[in-house]
Amino acid sequence: MTQDTVRAVVRGVGHYLPTRVVPNSEFEKTLDTTDEWIKARSGIERRHFAAEGETTSQMAAAAAQNALKMAGLEASDIDALIVATSTPDLTFPSAATMVQAELGMKSGFAFDIQAVCAGFVFALANANALVISGQAERVLVIGAETFSRIMDWTDRGTCVLFGDGAGALIIERSTGDGTKADRGILATDLNSDGSYRDILYVDGGVNAPDAGKLRMEGKEVFRHAVEKLAATAHTAMAKCDVTADDVAWVVPHQANLRIIKATATKMGLPMERVVVTVPDHGNTSAASIPLALSVGVERGQIKAGDLLVTEAIGGGLAWGSVVLRW
Repeated sequence: MTQDTVRAVVRGVGHYLPTRVVPNSEFEKTLDTTDEWIKARSGIERRHFAAEGETTSQMAAAAAQNALKMAGLEASDIDALIVATSTPDLTFPSAATMVQAELGMKSGFAFDIQAVCAGFVFALANANALVISGQAERVLVIGAETFSRIMDWTDRGTCVLFGDGAGALIIERSTGDGTKADRGILATDLNSDGSYRDILYVDGGVNAPDAGKLRMEGKEVFRHAVEKLAATAHTAMAKCDVTADDVAWVVPHQANLRIIKATATKMGLPMERVVVTVPDHGNTSAASIPLALSVGVERGQIKAGDLLVTEAIGGGLAWGSVVLRW
């Protein structure tokens, strides 16, 4: 790389969680399960569920407003807005255009990205490309989900795992020296393999308008997750010549504490350097990484100059990672 390499640098972060908190004990009333079983299997203790009438775009807008506030920016300062979600308010228009309207953003452009739990990583990689190519100076990237609306409440192995929420990140154009010491996004890695569609999907769509519940083969997903998350993280790290010793924090997709621990082990990183929010939020799909980034900053874990690795896997299968310096 040469002098004055374009970098997409984080300017602000924010999140939103619905007010309703659902502890594991609530599921004991309707399912053959216990708080201990759920915690042992997933590490999850509680999650948030959207209120009746509360939508994905509303939560996304709330997270976006918090990110704008932290950044000291107005909606008019944003050139592009991307929402990663698998649970948009409507089939169309996009949730992103609804957020754009809610924020009062009259210029720029907005669109959704659908890569399920990997959605935020895919969205952030695309936002980075928009900045590097000069199509946008400043991009608002949001992950937002209301997975509580697509749960089969009789499926005890799956319905206890998911929650609702939103997280938002603002990146803006800056320049660096083209080294791994630069602030901003240093490398991305995206992957998918459609042959695994049957292990994690929603049985809905225009051909099945009365369906639409999440279906998952947990053991198969677990096996693929650990292998593919560690692999994509190592690929992205190699692209920018960083090693596990350089990493301050891994901010993984918060799917399951056992997956997070197994992936950290494969990456050669102790859990003391992993941001973990899954006990409090459950799996919020595309919202989980930006939510964890925002909470990590709020807790005082993530600080300016820290090297972060984010990685996620979702239905598709789709998986990827981003290496960035905060």
